[in-house]
Order: sequence, then C-alpha cells, then structure tokens
Amino acid sequence: MFNQVIGQQEVKERLLQLVEEQRLPHALMLCGPMGSGKMALAMAFAAYLLKSNGKQPTANAEAMLAKWEHPDLHFTYPTIKLPSMSTDHKPVSDDFAQEWHELIMAGPYFTMNEWLEMMGGENQQAIITAGESDALIRKLSLKSSQGGYKVSLIWLPERMNIECANKILKLLEEPPQQTIFLLVCEEPEKLLETIRSRVQRIDIKRIADEDIQQALISKRGLTEEDAQRVARMANGSWLKALEMLSADSENEFFLDLFQTLMRLSYQRKVKELKTWSERMATVGREKQKRFLEYFLRLIRENFMYNFQKPDLCYMTQREEEFAKNFARFINEANVIPISELADRAIRDIGQNANAKIVFFDFALQMIVLLITK
Repeated sequence: MFNQVIGQQEVKERLLQLVEEQRLPHALMLCGPMGSGKMALAMAFAAYLLKSNGKQPTANAEAMLAKWEHPDLHFTYPTIKLPSMSTDHKPVSDDFAQEWHELIMAGPYFTMNEWLEMMGGENQQAIITAGESDALIRKLSLKSSQGGYKVSLIWLPERMNIECANKILKLLEEPPQQTIFLLVCEEPEKLLETIRSRVQRIDIKRIADEDIQQALISKRGLTEEDAQRVARMANGSWLKALEMLSADSENEFFLDLFQTLMRLSYQRKVKELKTWSERMATVGREKQKRFLEYFLRLIRENFMYNFQKPDLCYMTQREEEFAKNFARFINEANVIPISELADRAIRDIGQNANAKIVFFDFALQMIVLLITK
C-alpha cells in the first residue's frame, strides 16, 4: 500500500520504525496541508498493521485490504444530513459506507469537495456527529476478528462537534485493548487541546517537487517538461497537480470569478457587484471557502509579479496573462488589508454568516482597496 504514496519516504520509514522498535503509540495524528498525502500514508500504515500484526502477512488479510473491507479497520469521516433522514437522526459514517468505499477504491488522494459530491451534499458543511462517536465506541468494544490490531482511522477529526470530541477524548484516554487510532488532520488548532495532548503528532511536509514530477511522468504519462511545470505549480500538493491536469478544473471557474470581481470593483459597478455576490451565495459554503483561498493565492502571486521575479511566481498561463495588466493594482499599501479582508470572509462563511451579505460587503470593500496607492 505504501507504493501508492507519492514521495514522503522519510515519514514512511518513521512509521515502520515505530513498529519495528515496538514504540507504536495507541494514537497517532498525521498533520499537514491538503494534498501532502496524509490520508494515503494513514491508509497504507493501517493496511501494514492489519496485514502483519507483527507476523507474516496472510493472503486472507491482503485480499480484504485490497478491497478496503477488513473487519478490524474502522473508518470515521465527516457526514451530512440528508432530507430523507429523520429529524432526530444523527448521521454516522455507516450511513454513507457505500459512497465512502467507492471513493477510497478510486485512490487515497481526494478532497472534501469530492466527498461532498459523493454524498450529494455540495451545499452543506460536513461534520462528525456524536452519533458517530457512539457507533465507534460500540465497534471498538468488540474483540479483533483476526486476533490482532483494531485500527480506527479518523479523517478530519477537526470536524467533530463538541459532543463527539468529548466522547472521542474518553476513548483516547482509555483505549480499548489492541486498538490503534490514526487521525488525519489538516487544521489541528481546531481540535480540543486535550485531544491533541493524547496523541503523538507527526507533521507531514509538502511533497517534494521532484517526487510529484516523477509521479506525473510514471503515473500520468507526462513529458519531463510538462511534468516539471505542473509540479512547480502544484506547490507540494498531489491534489493540485491532478487538478491542473483536468480541463474543467475548478480553478478555471474561480479565475473567472476573480477576474469579474476585480474588473467590476475597479469600474465601481455596484449593481453588477451585487449580482456577483448573489451568484457567489449559490455555490455552497465549502466552495465559497475554496474560492476565497484561491483569491488569497492570486493576491499573493500578483503582488510578487510586481517584483518581476518569475521564480517567485506560481501561476498558470491564464492567470499570468491577467496579471500582466492587473498586478500593478496589488501593492505594498493594500496587499495586507486585502488579505485580511479575505481571511475575515473565510471566518464568517465558516460561522454560517449570510453569504450574500458577506460577499457584497467583500466586493464593496475591494472598490476602496484597489485604488489604495
């Protein structure tokens, strides 16, 4: 399974060393940026633990893990509430087991957006409910079916609500026998401090450009020149590298939104900006946050473009074409206020503020900030 992990050789060796030296803690948390391979590493390590259990791998275990259907491997992941569910039902991972299985069988690299689409809830914010913690407690109370480890793999534990987090904390404080917890986290600061103190944290760095380049050549058939350009643009994320290979990339949509916002703000077209904000309000909160993160990246790139140092800029050809005329409007006087404006919008959207109001206010403030000299 480790052969599916792009790069990260140092982390692979560290995980295996923990087992070989019998220093494996009952709870590990892999932290790192999106696309760095945290989930791929966690899945590969879970498979390694369940295949061998300190012994020679068995054909039966390998066959089950090839389909990710091992009875001692328990996945926990954020879910949504479907209209068909009763009002008092707390969604749990088992409600979406079929969709999850389809997702991970396609590969260990995926985004929250892909998962939301699989569940049919693009406009919702997925969380891990207290119902999930209750279900996990029941599963882990049972004996291992294969006589070895039980592995609880929790994807994005920072999305646990407070009731769930407190119950998981108790599990981590008093873990069931022969149970290993693997937490895959992107925003550890959102977790309870008491949970962070109960796990051994391993920080996953961005993937080396050379590793992404080689994977693009071997797995995707790119030429060395094309692979080098994509790897540099990916900025250490295999998911971003895959995005750039897609003709209908979400980034193309975001670039159109960015260009429209900047042109209308510069022209002070308030009525059209109101229409733009209403359009933004329809795309769903997860996508809104991704747009704002994309916005922050382009602001940074346009600011750096002014220094005329191509080695410091990471833009697609379309983004660079727009930057040729636009970059001069992002300068020392406004780059920080614009970035802070986007950060506040991300926070407000995350707290379920009215999206129309957030984005209209965002657009109006851009009118003022773009003319700042």
